[in-house]
Amino acid sequence: MDKIWLNQYPEDVPAEIDPDQYTNLIEVMDEACYRFADRTAFINMGKGITYQQLTDESTAFASYLQNELGLGKGDVVALMMPNLLQYPIALFGALKAGCTIANVNPLYTARELKHQLTDSGATTIVIVANFANTLEKVIGETQLKNVILTELGDQLGCVKGFIVNKVVKHIKKMVPDFNLPQAIAFNQVIKAGAKLEFKKVEIDAEETAFLQYTGGTTGVAKGAMLSHRNMIANLLQAAAWLDSSLEYGKETIVTALPLYHIFALLANCLNFMKYGATNLLITNPRDMPGFVKELQKNKFTVLTGVNTLFNGLLNAKGFAELDFSQFKFALGGGMAVQRPVAQRWEKVTGAKLYEAYGLTECSPAVAINPMNQNAHTGSIGLPVPSTLCRVVDENGNELGPNEAGELQVQGPQVMKGYFNRPDATAEAIKDGWFCTGDMAEYDENGYFRIVDRKKDMILVSGFNVYPNEIEEVVAMHDKVLEVAAVGIKDEKCGEVVKIFVVKKDESLTEEELKAHCKENLTAYKRPKAIEFKDELPKTNVGKILRRELRDN
Repeated sequence: MDKIWLNQYPEDVPAEIDPDQYTNLIEVMDEACYRFADRTAFINMGKGITYQQLTDESTAFASYLQNELGLGKGDVVALMMPNLLQYPIALFGALKAGCTIANVNPLYTARELKHQLTDSGATTIVIVANFANTLEKVIGETQLKNVILTELGDQLGCVKGFIVNKVVKHIKKMVPDFNLPQAIAFNQVIKAGAKLEFKKVEIDAEETAFLQYTGGTTGVAKGAMLSHRNMIANLLQAAAWLDSSLEYGKETIVTALPLYHIFALLANCLNFMKYGATNLLITNPRDMPGFVKELQKNKFTVLTGVNTLFNGLLNAKGFAELDFSQFKFALGGGMAVQRPVAQRWEKVTGAKLYEAYGLTECSPAVAINPMNQNAHTGSIGLPVPSTLCRVVDENGNELGPNEAGELQVQGPQVMKGYFNRPDATAEAIKDGWFCTGDMAEYDENGYFRIVDRKKDMILVSGFNVYPNEIEEVVAMHDKVLEVAAVGIKDEKCGEVVKIFVVKKDESLTEEELKAHCKENLTAYKRPKAIEFKDELPKTNVGKILRRELRDN
């Protein structure tokens, strides 16, 4: 396919990037930490650490992993934390030691956590005490040998950290009782590691940096193997779009999306590190009053998020009165940005809200709208440099402009494959093209637009939810005969989960099912609507017709 859209590229955006500019992500970090040593790298709860402190503490963390835990190349370290200063320290420390990172949603239930830990083969986990109770329930069924435990205030200094930890544990009661006698304290790891000799690890570009879990286009969560080269390529691809708008050493980016999510991990943590930016980490963005207070204290230049986050801020008290004098733009991804939200955002902040599109398997960026675009169009923009996109029909035939079909992607940011799942990899990557499972079309100028999803994936506030998983959990209830899960439109979240249930026992209630789901599913995966039916529509071979349920 000819890159017909190249003529539409802004003049200062290159058509190609060099994914071999760096060998590994540590080179990117080392360059930034040397160049911006005295600049604040991350801020959280009013406490900041400089790039020099980041490199010192991450090296100490790496030294401990090497010398005390015997970790090295290929060993998987799970990170189960919200946005805290501990996250980038552990992230870059583990990468320096040559390890692979498996990011874990800290809100996972025991069932979900067990799956990811066992599937990834993680031997070490860094976890916040608030969620240690969940780990305790499954640790005996995993390969974990090492638990590094931290508390929310551990990096905030002696006095403030002590107060925060006491309030969180004893006043707010946010730390359920747990028993993990083998756990090592995070701060003790840093202290001990600083006294040990760090041995530099030679890390090849094709080695796996992240096992980033996703359902792909269907089914149980799978680990997308993202190499150092994949991530570097995507970092440079995103930077190519942003270079004309950003200044090295002068940016402050608001990071409210969790760093364990691929969007914030690449766009905020890694990409803005290259610019020597300050990352303002928001631990709990659902606390809108607290979020706005953090924004009041820090003059920010860029903010990333999903549609629900932007909408929430626009409706939060005090947001419209913030100082937006240095604010340059917002970048939305993870789910479609709604036009009314984008229009209101620009009216309130004076800055544009640009839309981008990506997938976990693409590290994640695939397309971005140009920074010189005048208004929100509903398009996901143009493919990033060194990226080919095409639209194909059910037989794999390439379609032309304004014809809807499956979007496929080719580029250096596309994953190596799914960890230990060759069949799933072969299904997802065909003849060098990654099959996104999204239905799209493009216009004569090469701008792409997502029109539907090929599979039945549900997108809740930017997070993938897969009907198979929901149905399996609901079917575990002994009063359920049959179940089907679909996504329904929701003003706040884009979509929410609805389940259709055929009862096995007539005494089954909606409250019982909701309690069952609460026990087994993370909040965003839980059904928000339940409908009982006498029977479910099926094909002649017995397959439940989810689309028919959704359309009715």
